[in-house]
Amino acid sequence: MNFDLNEEQLSVQKMVRDFVANEITPNAKQWDQEETFPMDLWRKMGDLGIIGTSIPEEYEGSGMDFISHAIVAEELGYGCSSMRGSYSVNISLVAKTILQWGTEEQKKKYVPGIALGEMFGCYGLTEPDSGSDAASMKSTAEKDGDYYILNGNKMWITHANLADVSIIFAKTDKDKGARGITAFLVDKGTPGFTPQPIHEKIGLRAQDTGEIVMENVRVHKDNMLGPEGKGFAVAMSALDNARFTVAAGCVGTAQAALDVAKQYAKERIQFGKPIAAHQLVQQLIANAAVDIEMGRLLVYRAGFLKNKGVRNTRETCMAKYFCGEMVNRVTYDMIQVLGGYGFSAEYPLERMYRDSRINTLYEGTSQIQQLIIGNNELGIPAFA
Repeated sequence: MNFDLNEEQLSVQKMVRDFVANEITPNAKQWDQEETFPMDLWRKMGDLGIIGTSIPEEYEGSGMDFISHAIVAEELGYGCSSMRGSYSVNISLVAKTILQWGTEEQKKKYVPGIALGEMFGCYGLTEPDSGSDAASMKSTAEKDGDYYILNGNKMWITHANLADVSIIFAKTDKDKGARGITAFLVDKGTPGFTPQPIHEKIGLRAQDTGEIVMENVRVHKDNMLGPEGKGFAVAMSALDNARFTVAAGCVGTAQAALDVAKQYAKERIQFGKPIAAHQLVQQLIANAAVDIEMGRLLVYRAGFLKNKGVRNTRETCMAKYFCGEMVNRVTYDMIQVLGGYGFSAEYPLERMYRDSRINTLYEGTSQIQQLIIGNNELGIPAFA
């Protein structure tokens, strides 16, 4: 495995890093405070090719590899976790899932618009009473001629109120558990399909989150994503991609926190010298640097396997588990370096700390990642 980024990857890194420094980082605090998502900037990202970096050229992407995809996620995570989260959902959960499971008509209808930043997608798996145990979902899809009638609720759905297309999972056979789940593509404005916003979150405040209520939603059979009864496989394949993107974003946020703390430690004078000269501060900095580097290498390892097209659930779960926990450790410790200033909005660490908390919860909790890894190590068939 070559640890050097190639010329194309370095070019992507520079482009996105410069864009983040100029357009995202200076505005992230305001977006967080106002709970607003910068739609104009998102479309600008689409025009520059940042969103569709890893989407094939035939669907308006750049056709780059998974390492380039991780680089984009890391750089976006450096500037604003809400922006990285939107990238993760639109590309990893929605566009790549449609590319893997969709018909050619479905791919052409949805993927180019998402890659160009002109469309939003959402991923409707979680329900009020169904989180880690996805097979226990209560949403149903009853066949009615050439249509399916969807009923149920989805909860904690990113882009619920923005999405032009929603991947919705529902049971076409309530007696078959995971094997009775089917995935559907539901267009915005479909009668009976009603999103509702969720506010007052700890973090990711600039990112739209909502609940979806489905009351007799009629969806044509041509809008089925993948075969009937294969929805659980569709969902898990999507999570393999999303967990990878989340992990990469965690590396970026942790790196940003470390950079803020290093700069502060060089400037803050205590006991007659910069606090960077005190060994216990250096210990916090050193531990963070090692954590970040370990996380980045786990992400690149998973990306390396994804580029080869081989199974990578184990490595992706390792990256997501480690990086989700790591970014919480790092942001916590970097606030410690800043002391009282880290506890205030004068510095971005408090926002990074709040935004980081979700990473051990969504796309599979840390405990779910541990179960998947443990099952893999022991040769036990995994449920996810």
